[in-house]
Amino acid sequence: MANTDLTALTGDYTIDTAHSTIGFTVRHAMVTNVKGKFNDFSGSLHLDGSDPSASTASIDVKMDSIDTGSEDRDGHLKSADFFKIDEFPTMTFRSTKAEALGDEDYRITGDLTVLGTTKPLTIDLEFNGAAKDPFGNERVGFEGKAEIKRSEWGLTWNAALETGGVLISDKIKLTFDISAIKNA
Repeated sequence: MANTDLTALTGDYTIDTAHSTIGFTVRHAMVTNVKGKFNDFSGSLHLDGSDPSASTASIDVKMDSIDTGSEDRDGHLKSADFFKIDEFPTMTFRSTKAEALGDEDYRITGDLTVLGTTKPLTIDLEFNGAAKDPFGNERVGFEGKAEIKRSEWGLTWNAALETGGVLISDKIKLTFDISAIKNA
């Protein structure tokens, strides 16, 4: 997607959740990765093609939509041991800074709030392109990744393993596949 005219993309966008994914990967039992995603979220972007540093992003995630492919595990993640969804039903991200890194690479930094704790999060993004879909919608796509330590947000539940180590890694890999539609 080199040589895209970014100024033409300037505007406000709504994340198309049917064609977007917010996912995560965590090491389990020191030997394998468990992947999951959130099925219910909403968000908006403001893109400024002339000045990418003026771009913004806002995302709200419904924590009861966590999906790891295991009802029992999802139930445990929703409980007081982890996300306490009755008390903290939503996780939010609000950008505070955007940077163009060159080529199709960008970085967005913002405030991630989980369990009532707000800490900075930096997401490395790749611009995947822009297109008009068959329904006449102007779309943009981004792919992103970040790593966090869950303990920094108060997610500290764990269990020791007989062989040493712990059941759940502190490091969480976050992934974002975002398709957004330009607002009319």
